[in-house]
Amino acid sequence: MSTCSYTVDEHGVALMVINNPPMNALSTSVISDIRNSVEKAINDSAVRVVVFTGEGKAFIAGADISEFTVLNSQEEGSDWLRAGQDLLNIIENADKPFIAAVNGFALGGGAELALACHMRLADETAQMGLPEIKLGIIPGFGGTQRSPRLFGTGRAYELILSGNFISGRQAAEYGLVNRAVPKGEVVVEAKKLAQAIARRGRPAVKTAMHVIRNGLTMNFADALKMERDSFGTLCETDNKREGVAAFLEKRDPVPKDT
Repeated sequence: MSTCSYTVDEHGVALMVINNPPMNALSTSVISDIRNSVEKAINDSAVRVVVFTGEGKAFIAGADISEFTVLNSQEEGSDWLRAGQDLLNIIENADKPFIAAVNGFALGGGAELALACHMRLADETAQMGLPEIKLGIIPGFGGTQRSPRLFGTGRAYELILSGNFISGRQAAEYGLVNRAVPKGEVVVEAKKLAQAIARRGRPAVKTAMHVIRNGLTMNFADALKMERDSFGTLCETDNKREGVAAFLEKRDPVPKDT
């Protein structure tokens, strides 16, 4: 039985849940299960947005440390990371939004998976951190690279070098998550956000994600040209025509997928 699966509501929001008691640790097999569910959701025409969360008191409490006992060479350590890095790259580069609903412990690989999602909401009491330094290693699923890009080098150095945990409320102050929400409400709030996005037409959502993501690796002038060209392309879509008509007619638009 898979440790990761999803259900889709009438809005096209997939609630993807990892269930690997007691703390949803990321073993090699769990990473494979998550990847299968992620790829299925990306290719599922019924899914418009994905909300990712954990069952029980943890989002993902980190990697399965028992697997580290056999990593005794540079090659073994590097190879072990590959599947996790590949999974998080798939999430980050998806053309559908992934929202992390951090409901509890999100440590190590769990925090890194959240960082790979496009948006993050956290329970104000959640505990987040990158504590690999305590094991004599460093984050390996992109944590050393995504964290400074998302919330600055100073905060990244602090979290990674100290190995300390921070609360969901502190994570919002850091910029690690979009916002913290009251205890027990994170999945509800994440689904509200997802449903708002799901009401928008696929062409504009997909294009906006592409332009934001790719613009970060381009010089500003080239990024502006990409934005301009993408805007022009969207002007040819049924979705744009419906959106403008709905605005002028003072009604809610019916999202179009072309």
